[in-house]
Amino acid sequence: MSTLVVVGVQWGDEGKGKIVHLLGQQADLVVRYQGGNNAGHTVIFDGKHFVLHLIPSGILQPGKQCLIGNGVVVDPVALREEISFLESRRVRVKGRLFVSDAAHVILAYHRYLDCLREDNAGQGKIGTTRRGIGPSYSDKVGRTGIRIADYLNPDVFKTLLDRNLREKSPLLKRFGSLEQIRRDVMKKYESLRRFLAPYVTNGPLMIHGAMERKHQVLFESAQGTMLDVDFGTYPYVTSSNPVAGGVCIGSGLAPTLIDEVLGVVKAYTTRVGEGPFPTELTDNLGETLRQRGMEFGATTGRPRRCGWFDAVAVRHAVRINGARWLALTKLDVLEGVNPLRIAVAYRVKGKLIKEFPSDRQLQEQAEPVYEDLPGFEGSIRGMKHYGQLPVNARRYIERLEKLVNSKVAMVSLGRSREETIVLDSKFPWKP
Repeated sequence: MSTLVVVGVQWGDEGKGKIVHLLGQQADLVVRYQGGNNAGHTVIFDGKHFVLHLIPSGILQPGKQCLIGNGVVVDPVALREEISFLESRRVRVKGRLFVSDAAHVILAYHRYLDCLREDNAGQGKIGTTRRGIGPSYSDKVGRTGIRIADYLNPDVFKTLLDRNLREKSPLLKRFGSLEQIRRDVMKKYESLRRFLAPYVTNGPLMIHGAMERKHQVLFESAQGTMLDVDFGTYPYVTSSNPVAGGVCIGSGLAPTLIDEVLGVVKAYTTRVGEGPFPTELTDNLGETLRQRGMEFGATTGRPRRCGWFDAVAVRHAVRINGARWLALTKLDVLEGVNPLRIAVAYRVKGKLIKEFPSDRQLQEQAEPVYEDLPGFEGSIRGMKHYGQLPVNARRYIERLEKLVNSKVAMVSLGRSREETIVLDSKFPWKP
């Protein structure tokens, strides 16, 4: 029996989908524990391109079981579309995918409220995907949310729906009458309820059963630590806890049963949407990294902001997650870039800061203090062993390890799972 949490330790988009797909070969059960269909994991498998939004990447491993945990907010329409997409690509889903009955649902009015909030925010907008994730989490915390168990019970669901629409009526007026919004929700309700019912299960009980049978369980996060609602660049964050601690709340796994945490980290830094980004590059090099790394959102297609590696932010994330191991991705994108810069501290109004601040003003005013390393030349794609990497590439990796206080277990040199070098034989989950 073993458990592994795979978590992003930057602002998301670190390449978690590929890593989960790769390590999912060793898992019996893969669990997604937070987020919604605002996330997108891109996986290249058998020469095919898959973008998954709700379903764990482990679904692409034949025979593996997957669970969408109670910490996820589920849009039934989006889930049905994703299942249809996978089945059209000859991926068997039924009998392998399960959804916790305690997960909360996203309904049409959540998307309306998401758009309203962003449109009215002006310069304070967060840059959400407008898919209703934040408002659904708000309902959950406000104790007015609708769980999947409630959604499957028509009498309970209709009562809760009417109550929520009345409560939100002052905000929903611009989108039509309450009766019209209710009709829009109910129009698809019966077919969605019938579709969803066969997938629903008691999530914590399923995980507990897997542990009793001594199965390997892999937990997959969405977004990244720097977008965590508690530990990220608040308020420019997601509405859930992508950190490793979120596994326990979002799935029902006991804290004492987390064995290992693997942080996924890009060899440079990206973020999507608004918010502080101390090492952002707004020059030609930033655009070069964007094009080379194909840095466009898997869910929205939005161009990602690109910058140098931020060791201050990653060290903060490694500490919070207890990530003893790292998977370093997209090292190949830095081929020919010289020098390679790493932010080792910040300077704010002449004061040196070595730890990531919670104060949003300090985050916005932070000027990175860089350490420069020589770059490396030539293509590293296709290399199979650490010793094949150029000396300067290895020096870069070893310096990152020291700065963030974590060990690089594997290096990704491309988008397919085969393009991965395993560095440390002590890492317990071998690809």
